[in-house]
Amino acid sequence: MDSTAPTPHLPHAGAHRVDILVYPGFKALEAIGPMSVFDYANVHLALKGRPAGYAVRVVASARGAVRSDTLMALDATLSLAEAEAAPGCTVLLVGSRQITETVDAHSELVAWTARIAPRVPRVIALCSGSFFLAAAGLLDGRRAATHWSVAALLQQRYPAVDVDADAIYVRDGHLWTSAGVTAGIDLALAVVEEDFGHALALDVARDLVMYLKRPGGQSQFSVQLASQAVQTGAVKAVQDFVLANLAEPLGLEVLAAQASMSERHLRRVFQQETGQTPSAFVETARLEGAKLLLQAPGHLPLKTVAARVGLGSEQALRHLFVRHMGITPVAYRERFGGQSR
Repeated sequence: MDSTAPTPHLPHAGAHRVDILVYPGFKALEAIGPMSVFDYANVHLALKGRPAGYAVRVVASARGAVRSDTLMALDATLSLAEAEAAPGCTVLLVGSRQITETVDAHSELVAWTARIAPRVPRVIALCSGSFFLAAAGLLDGRRAATHWSVAALLQQRYPAVDVDADAIYVRDGHLWTSAGVTAGIDLALAVVEEDFGHALALDVARDLVMYLKRPGGQSQFSVQLASQAVQTGAVKAVQDFVLANLAEPLGLEVLAAQASMSERHLRRVFQQETGQTPSAFVETARLEGAKLLLQAPGHLPLKTVAARVGLGSEQALRHLFVRHMGITPVAYRERFGGQSR
C-alpha cells in the first residue's frame, strides 16, 4: 500500500455500485471473497440502522452464466456495453490461472477496461487481473502488485510497469492491485475502511475471522511460510529454532551449533536452500515478529517489543523498521495497529 493519503469517500447516491468483471475460467475465490466482504459490510451497516453501502453487479462480455476455474459459475446480469453505459463507482477485475492466454484471447475486455478506467473513481485488479490494466496501458509508470508466480512475467511483458512482487496490495492513484487470491480480501477490507471507516472494516474482518491489517508492503511470504518450504532438515530445524527463540541471542555460532554444522557450512547450505543468509533470516523474522506485536491491541511499550524480538533497544527497533519499511515503529503502529483497549 503506498504512502499517499486516502482520497475522500466516493461520492454516491445510496450504495456504492461495484462491477465485478468475469470471464470463462476466472478465479472464483477472487470474485467471491470481495463479494463477501461487501455483503458483510452491508449487514453491519444495517445493524447500525444505516442503508446498504454496496450494490454488487456481475459483468461479462454477454449476460448469462460464466464458468469459473471451479465447479462454480456466476450469473452476469450486465454485458460490457450495459455496464459501460452506466458504470459503477468501483470496477473490479479478477485474475485467471492462464492469464496471458486470457488477455490475448479477450481483447474486448482490455479495450473495455481502457475506456472505463478514466470514468470511474476506483479500478481494482486482483492477482493476475493486473495484466488487464497493464495491457490497457493503465499501469505505465505506476506501481502495481500481482501474484508472486507471474510478477516476473508481468514485468517482462510490460516493462513500463513498476511491479512490486512483495506487496499484498498497492494503491496508485485510483488504481488498486493486489497479490494472489486471498489478498483480494485484504484489499476489499481496505476499501471498506476507506469508504466507511476503521470500525466497520474491523467488524467485517471479525466475521470473516481475518486480520484487518495484513498490510500492503509486507512480503507475500511470511517467515513461517518460508520455513515450511525448506527441504533440508538441518536448515528447517534452524529456522524453527529462530522462530521459537526470537528474544534470545541468535548469532551464527548459536545457529551452527543447533544444526550441528560449522558456521561456514551452515551459511553455504542455508543460502543455497533459502536464497538468503542465516543472519538475514533472523533479521526478517525479528521484523515480522515486531510487526505482529505492533499490530496487536494493547500498545506494548516499544522497549518491550524490542526485547521480545531480540533487539537490544528502541533505537535498534527503529533502525530495523526505517531500513526495511521506510517508516518508524510508531508510524507503523499508527497505520496498522489495533485499537488500544
